[in-house]
Amino acid sequence: MWALQFSEYGDPDVISLGEAPEPHAGPGQIRIVVKAASVNPVDWKTRSGFYAQGKPLEGTGYLGFDAAGVVDEVGEGVTGAAVGDEVSGLGSKTHAEYAVLNSWAHKHPSVDWAVAAAAGIVAETAERTLRLLGVGPGSTLFIDGGAGGVGSAATQFAIARGATVIASASEDNQGYLREIRAIPVLYGPGVVDRVRATGKKVDAVLDTAGKTPVEDLIAIAPEPSQLLSIANFGAAAAGAQVTGGGADSQPMAALAQAAELLKESKLVIKVQTFPFSRAAEAHELLQNGHVRGKLVLIPEH
Repeated sequence: MWALQFSEYGDPDVISLGEAPEPHAGPGQIRIVVKAASVNPVDWKTRSGFYAQGKPLEGTGYLGFDAAGVVDEVGEGVTGAAVGDEVSGLGSKTHAEYAVLNSWAHKHPSVDWAVAAAAGIVAETAERTLRLLGVGPGSTLFIDGGAGGVGSAATQFAIARGATVIASASEDNQGYLREIRAIPVLYGPGVVDRVRATGKKVDAVLDTAGKTPVEDLIAIAPEPSQLLSIANFGAAAAGAQVTGGGADSQPMAALAQAAELLKESKLVIKVQTFPFSRAAEAHELLQNGHVRGKLVLIPEH
């Protein structure tokens, strides 16, 4: 099959589209013919060697952690999925012709392939962070970095739960935050005063970007443990929660929630699409920050 790959860590131009071994569904897994796959920060961090701690790449690197497509193989023990079903979900090496998913939900026919593909990682992260912060009806949540993939999904998940959301973004994305029913504030220095100026008593703070000083975000939260960061793992030293998934994750539940919200138009994900051959362009755009919504790769054949 064809797949995006790289043979050394580096800038986006190390990515190429080439031949790769075909994966197959193991126990508890399904395989899909990929119709769309989203690009996430974990992809550019993998490609750049961010996680490699200075060690060179061994073998070939592959990309992609979520995708949408049509089921063509069902692994042993899987119930509730059949060949021909349209699904979206989470796996690995999903930037390819075929991808194996470990967690998934059925895609409603009204939901576009690119939007369904964009929901995987952001839905899992949104559900997890809101659960860990105890966000529910009547809560007020501040999201620092509300216009990106995770920020915009968490905003809409929280509002669907009956919470009020204040969210920060750049000047260009203030209108987008209003569209998704957040109270918008400008991102960057002075954000503490701007959140306070809304007059809302904040119950929890979600940091999606890791760029605002921890002490500023703790000043907004009622106590340090009501700040949770997915981007600044040093925040734990100040008493904040940090999460990268793993044991905290409930992916099947998160994907089911996302599928329902997408079907009901209560979750709107803005997508910019690129053919797989222009993946490097998508990586560069995402790495530079301030993307609105999600970037999604579409097969050309």
